[in-house]
Amino acid sequence: MVDSDSNPQPGQIVLIKRGRDAGQYAIIIRLMDERFVLLADGDKKKFDHPKKKNIQHLQLLNYISPEVQSSLKETGRVTNGKLRFALAKYVNEFVYDMKKGESFNGERRCN
Repeated sequence: MVDSDSNPQPGQIVLIKRGRDAGQYAIIIRLMDERFVLLADGDKKKFDHPKKKNIQHLQLLNYISPEVQSSLKETGRVTNGKLRFALAKYVNEFVYDMKKGESFNGERRCN
């Protein structure tokens, strides 16, 4: 896990806030500079053709995929299947729980 206010890291899941893909999740696969990152989701944006995105147009989420991060460190690459798996795992574990009324640390929200 990582603080959402910190610098972006490879393997970190983000929510796109601006542009054509707004509302979709993606994974940072490379940092370009202090302002831009490359994103891929393994589906529409493959690892070989990532999307260059301004960091200000992203919501950095408090989750780094260990599978993606280790693959990027070891080989400098990650399979599109692994990207899809990591995003599906995040959505199933965290987004689904948030919709059920739980916070990220597993406590119930009071309505």
